[in-house]
Parts: sequence; structure tokens; C-alpha cells
Amino acid sequence: MPRARLLGVACGVGSGALWGLVFLAPKLVPEASPMAMAAGRYLAYGLLALMLVLPRWKAATAALDAAAWRGLVWLSLAGNIVYFCLLVVGVHLAGVAASALIVGMVPVAVILWGLRDPQAVPVGTLILPLLLAAGAVGLIGWDALQRPDAHAVGVWEAIIGLACALGALVAWSVYAIGNARWLARNDRVSAQDGSLLTGVVTGALAILLVPVALLAPGQAWDGEVWRRFLMVSAAVALGASILGNALWNRASQLMPLTMLGQMIVFETLFALVYGFVYEGRWPSGIEGLAIVMMVVSVIWCVRAHRPAAVLVAEGDR
Repeated sequence: MPRARLLGVACGVGSGALWGLVFLAPKLVPEASPMAMAAGRYLAYGLLALMLVLPRWKAATAALDAAAWRGLVWLSLAGNIVYFCLLVVGVHLAGVAASALIVGMVPVAVILWGLRDPQAVPVGTLILPLLLAAGAVGLIGWDALQRPDAHAVGVWEAIIGLACALGALVAWSVYAIGNARWLARNDRVSAQDGSLLTGVVTGALAILLVPVALLAPGQAWDGEVWRRFLMVSAAVALGASILGNALWNRASQLMPLTMLGQMIVFETLFALVYGFVYEGRWPSGIEGLAIVMMVVSVIWCVRAHRPAAVLVAEGDR
């Protein structure tokens, strides 16, 4: 394998390792509500993104009209605020493994979305991998409801957690497609500047979450909770949103898109590893089978449908 391709794979794996931290964050600060977690992460992300894009602000925004800014607001809501809030609820109620495996189906969901596109492959060629994906989701849901901690939170709460994880999958799939279309309409804006501008808009929207987070019922935080909250928010903002995206952009320059789409799998795998290490256990037999089914389904679908790989590759965590 050429050195550039190896470097691209390393960058793809590195971005997956950093993005996987997002799934562990809610477990590290269980006292924080979804609104508080989203506000903390995206305020930090917005500040960092503003610092990075500010030196070339005029050049980065010169081509943006009102419609483009409205698009950034919509993308920030779907791909960041709504996605992360739903993910936090999913992790709390259904667990890291179930949430990571469901959200890991993003490439499959994007392919389903694009079946009517002119470049789409015939539906018949995707039946088997899609059935495999559906089977994996079914196993994930069944296993999540059978785990002892599911009974601790309640079966209905676990079902709500699974539904929120599915909602996070839909939100980020909508974002991946919408982001690709936004970049196509605003082709004078680079992918990197588009990502940073989305971060700035997301940070501005996160300010609106602060009063909601402060007014949410719950116990008062002591100094230890605030320390963990600020550290996790800053680490996720810098690691996942800034460094992870930078590594992903570099990988996209060094690998063909069909190969790049498969790198998404590493986010799910790292999230699973982090979750299992945090919980101090090995995956159950059903979780192991679901992991294999999910990985095979995603790779199978991406290989069968190159345009879907393009859409996923232009996404942003």
C-alpha cells in the first residue's frame, strides 16, 4: 500500500478514535442533562472554531448570502444540537454499545436516502446488506432490553433510549446529506471553512441552551462535577469537533471516497471499546454478533454505492 494511502488510513482511524469519545462523554458526567452537555460542548466548539476562522473571516464569509446562513443554522441544529441531545439520552438509557451500533448505521441510512438518485445502484443489489443491518438493529434492541441495567432504568426508559439513538441516526444522516448539498451550492466555500462556520453558528445556538440547562430540575453541582463537566466539554470540543474533523479532512485528501466511507466504521468500533472498558466488561455474544453484522453491512453498502460514500465523506461530527 502506498505511503500516502497508509497515512490516509491512519488519519481515518485517528478521527474515528476521537469521534468515539462523544459516546463516552455522557457517562463521564452523568449529572449533566442532555441540554447541559450540548451547551458545554458546543459553546467550547464555537469558541475554538471562531478563533480558527477569525483571521480569514471576510474571505470565508464573502460568498455567503442569507439563504446560505439559514442553511448553516439548519445544519447546526440537525447535525450538532439535536443529534447530540438525542445521543446523550440514548447513551444514558440504552447504553453506549446500543447507541454506538445504531448511530454507526449512518452510511447505510445515507444510501437508503439516495436510492432515487440517478447514480444509485438497483435496490436488489442492496437487499442482503440492508437485511443484515436491520437484523443487527433488531439484535441490539433486544439485547439492550435484556440487560440487567435495562431493568434498573425501566423497560420503557430503555425503549425511549433506543428511540433516541434512532433519532440521532436520522438527525446525523439528514445532516450528512444536507451538508453535502450545502457545500455543492456554496462551492466557493472550502469544506474546512464550512465546518468551522458551522461550529461558529452552533456555538451561537448553544448560548440559547444555557438558560434551559440552568433551569432544568436536578441537584446542585459541587466543584467536582463542574470540573468534570468543563474538562469533558473542552476535551470533546477540541478532540472530536476540531482535531477529529481535521484528521478526517486529511484522510479525504489521501484516500479514494469508496475507501473513505468505510472509515466511518472506526468511530463505532472505538466507541464500543471505550464503552466496554468503562463498564469493565466484554461484549456479550449478541453484541458481538451485532457488531460483526453492522460492520459487514456498512462495508457492503459503501462498496456497492460510491455516491453514498461521497455524501458521508463530506459530513462532520
